[in-house]
Amino acid sequence: MGIDKDLLRQHDYMEPWSILLGYRGSISHGMFVPSSDPNSIDDKDVLGIVVPPLEYYCGLSEFGSRGTREIKQGVWDIVLYELRKAIRLLSQGNPNILSLLWLHETHYLKVTPAGQYILDNRSIFAGKHVYNSYVGYAKGQLHRMTHSACQGYMGAKRKTLVEKFGYDTKNAAHLVRIMRMGIEFLSTGELQVLRPDAQELLEIKRGEWTLDRVHEKADQLFARAEEALIRSPLPMDVDREKINKLCVTVYELAREGN
Repeated sequence: MGIDKDLLRQHDYMEPWSILLGYRGSISHGMFVPSSDPNSIDDKDVLGIVVPPLEYYCGLSEFGSRGTREIKQGVWDIVLYELRKAIRLLSQGNPNILSLLWLHETHYLKVTPAGQYILDNRSIFAGKHVYNSYVGYAKGQLHRMTHSACQGYMGAKRKTLVEKFGYDTKNAAHLVRIMRMGIEFLSTGELQVLRPDAQELLEIKRGEWTLDRVHEKADQLFARAEEALIRSPLPMDVDREKINKLCVTVYELAREGN
């Protein structure tokens, strides 16, 4: 695993409980700017699915806050979802966790047989319902470009960029990327997480686009997303019964592995 060993020792449940771990964010999109670059504003983001011991399902033990644990330490930003929470988010078309199922093979940090089973059946999470998730996420980025306080490990550097360019260039890059990914997903049922347009997205991230140009591109992408929804070959929604069966099978595979 590529995660810092000291961090793994401090959170010693991560290795035995995780069934699927992978990079998310800038690393997975091919847009990571290392800390050696003075303009770097990137964390090392990781997303994972975990299956805790039986007492978390049949007893009173709880995993994190409502099935989520977040670890922020230095450059590391790790989000872990308990299996049922992960499956619910996948069913809802959550853009962040959907990307975990379409990573480039080099961006997976851990894949167990239980995790591979999810990857092998990822198509059951594809549907037109993802339109609302992707467009909603993108509109959130559009608002935060000029209205959000800069927080977290990279907050100070990000604030400097906002002051320099007049808007949050990282949010702008997120906006364009997420809309393109949503349009592609509605059209094909597949996600291109490692972006073929990474260089153009990096231009936006570096502040090489004016705010007016970002707004113009956003309007175009929102219109294209509506067209993609109308033409999409995907089902209207997911099959809840199939997803429920998948969740049970994944749990059984994870327990067999332990």
